[in-house]
Amino acid sequence: MMKNFSSSSLHSNNNQTPNHVRERNNRKYSLLSALPLRFSLRGYGFCMATLFLFCFASLFYQLNGGPPKILLDIRQYLGESTFLEDHGPPAPNVLPFPSQVVYNRVGKCGSRTVVILLRLLAEKHQFNLVSSDIHNKTRLTKHEQVDLMKNISNIPQPFLYTRHVHFLNFTRFRIEQPVYINIIRDPINRFLSNYFFRRFGDWRGEQNHLIRTPGMKDDERYLDINVCILENYPECSNPRVFYIIPYFCGQHPQCREPGVWALERAKQNVQENYLLVGILEELEDVLLLLERLLPHYFTGVLSIYKSPDYKKMGNMTGTVRKHTPTLEALQVLYHRMRYEYEFYNFIRDQFHLMKKKIGLKSVSQPPAHSPSFLRELALRTPEPLDEDEEFDTDLEDANSWLVHP
Repeated sequence: MMKNFSSSSLHSNNNQTPNHVRERNNRKYSLLSALPLRFSLRGYGFCMATLFLFCFASLFYQLNGGPPKILLDIRQYLGESTFLEDHGPPAPNVLPFPSQVVYNRVGKCGSRTVVILLRLLAEKHQFNLVSSDIHNKTRLTKHEQVDLMKNISNIPQPFLYTRHVHFLNFTRFRIEQPVYINIIRDPINRFLSNYFFRRFGDWRGEQNHLIRTPGMKDDERYLDINVCILENYPECSNPRVFYIIPYFCGQHPQCREPGVWALERAKQNVQENYLLVGILEELEDVLLLLERLLPHYFTGVLSIYKSPDYKKMGNMTGTVRKHTPTLEALQVLYHRMRYEYEFYNFIRDQFHLMKKKIGLKSVSQPPAHSPSFLRELALRTPEPLDEDEEFDTDLEDANSWLVHP
């Protein structure tokens, strides 16, 4: 019985095998016939997505005048790339080339000297220089900030934009932040230069100050600076003498109030957003550093600055009839500007640190002194210049009121 059962089972299995094989084969063929269609749809979708991304990336590349930042980051991450093969490695000690630079120049800190140089450099190196003629609107509303930042961002790259304006935070409005540069000077000397420039102008023309301040009455124009300081006239008091820090603090209303908050915020912005803040007392070193850090903009700037052709133009930017206040007035002014001096000393230290890192040997004058120098100044205060008296200078002596040991 067992044999017969086993035999019949085997026989039955043998009879069913061809049918099962055919069924399995039919299923396999149906699956295989469906696979090419499924692969074709996926491949088609992948190809279309790749083509769309390529077209979008190509359009983005052309509109922005160069590859997207992510491609540059990928190239840097990968190391060896066609970019390096075509152009070679970057020059040593030179930072990556930025194509958007903003110089929010501080008034009476050598800005006209630098703008003259920039005009010559823009023609030489073929970058777009946009120099605003707006001088008396440094504080902007939120709407004005956005409009200005959008206009700046739309300038064809590479560009350098310059204007008397307090720091603008582009990233706050989701706009790409440009590289900032600036120059400041000893706060009291900046104040003196501005005080006499508003009244008597510079060597560009005898009447240009009358055009700049046509509403100024003679009593104000010929006001003795010592009286202005010691009798606490608004022009010689806070917040008017709190001038440099707001250029770096920004557009916040508290940036215009003399105090620690504005000072610390200005320092933070310098460290986070400024490639370089130089000091006018060491202008040649500033130009050398700019040439090193921004070669596509400033290569050859020092040669131009020292050339005879430039001297003819630079001689016209010196403020006329400037003289030094009395020791008592200087002491009062220094106390009113204590935050300005703390910021100036911070910038000077940062500038010297950068020179040391770059390996630049200083060719400039000694730094500004602490308040102890005021004790020595009493015997050195010059008499006011007569109206017909002149002095010859290539560039305003940024340390004319300082006494060096």
